[in-house]
Amino acid sequence: MWFFIGILIGALVLGFIWWLKHKNLHLTWYEWLIGGVGLILLVFTLQNFMGSFEEVESKAAYMFLLVTGLPSLILLALTWQLAARRLSKA
Repeated sequence: MWFFIGILIGALVLGFIWWLKHKNLHLTWYEWLIGGVGLILLVFTLQNFMGSFEEVESKAAYMFLLVTGLPSLILLALTWQLAARRLSKA
């Protein structure tokens, strides 16, 4: 299953890069870094959430969503806002 999730994430990142090149947009290095960390943290959260449910530890699964899932969404939203604000000024 994780093989297919990796293929899906790779296809999405490749599509995103092609879309940026097609629209002639450029992201700064720190936007790529924050977005990459957010994406890795989100995949880490999903893996541990599903693993905790398989081990019948639902409280731990929900805590993972709170402790690591929420910061991953905040990092991804921060990346989106940084890019949107910079592009709207141009």
